[in-house]
Amino acid sequence: MNKNGPAAGKDSMNAPSSDDWFDPEATTFGDRLAGARDASGMSQKDLARRLGVKLKTLKGWENDLSEPRANKLSMLAGMLNVPLPWLLTGQGDGPDAPSDLNIAPDATNMLTELRDLRAHIVNASERLGRLEKSLRSHLEVRDVE
Repeated sequence: MNKNGPAAGKDSMNAPSSDDWFDPEATTFGDRLAGARDASGMSQKDLARRLGVKLKTLKGWENDLSEPRANKLSMLAGMLNVPLPWLLTGQGDGPDAPSDLNIAPDATNMLTELRDLRAHIVNASERLGRLEKSLRSHLEVRDVE
């Protein structure tokens, strides 16, 4: 593995490696994001479009120039099928090292659709929680009056 992480030499993503593929001490958030995106088979353009952000924004995240907000972090983890703690810190199970397996395009499309659906469900769940909290606070105000 390139000790500077996958983002430092994105071509290193093409070679199989050992269990320390995403060494938490050697990789940054941007490295893990780029590696997980590559492992999922998505281009930067595809992921940016699915997240509803500009390509420049996603590139900034992958190059560690900026960081996404919490709601986008959650969506990223869902779409890339990686645990949020791993994406943030590198701790836990991340994507496997690349392999030479060929996946049928139909299966890749289904996996992509499942990831999108998972991200939307997570986002909807978070919105539901915020709405419930807001409703509770409004009802408590009425009870006091």
